[in-house]
Amino acid sequence: MLPVFPPWADTAFRIGLIGFALAIPGVFVLPILYSRTPYNLNRHFPLAQPVQFDHRHHAKDDGIACLYCHDGAERSPYAGVPATEVCMGCHSQIWNTSPMLEPVRRSYFSGQPLRWNRVNRVPDFVYFNHAIHVRGAGVACVTCHGDVSAEPAVERARLFTMGWCLDCHRRRSRELAVEPPIATALAQTGAGERKLPPPVVARAPATEGVSRITNCTTCHR
Repeated sequence: MLPVFPPWADTAFRIGLIGFALAIPGVFVLPILYSRTPYNLNRHFPLAQPVQFDHRHHAKDDGIACLYCHDGAERSPYAGVPATEVCMGCHSQIWNTSPMLEPVRRSYFSGQPLRWNRVNRVPDFVYFNHAIHVRGAGVACVTCHGDVSAEPAVERARLFTMGWCLDCHRRRSRELAVEPPIATALAQTGAGERKLPPPVVARAPATEGVSRITNCTTCHR
């Protein structure tokens, strides 16, 4: 009597059972894994801007400090983006007829600000103050934003999750002993120390009270 099923049927049946067993958790695991990929988080992908601004040229080649353009990072909760007047302070004399700078000139003469596309953002329920980190704790810009002096277009370097921030707060007390001052860290990225305001260069990062910044109310107010 001929067998009802071919010899390979048992093997195919076992493979099917294994595949079915893996498919059930895969329905839940795969979306979770995808949500953490750079594709979903838009991480390490250059973001298009209204002006082709090359940080490599400005920060590395010309040695312009981060705080020259993003001066709000030292004195306010927001780092901010440079006003068109800051750009034209140089480009009224340098490349003042370049077609690439036409949006900047149009913004300057019309009074309409450039609409930059935001790269980094934290949720609305998170309180973050740039001045506390930059001036108060001496955290270098590269710690959170990566080495933008090597990027033709800025990209998202960190995820800014609660775990990432807490790990940084917990490490701060032991890292301050070996971490270079903010002036040195910025100089390593091409932002010259001579461009930094004296209070930032001279101030040593404080180590007292670091344990208190892990309280929930520090960021969730």
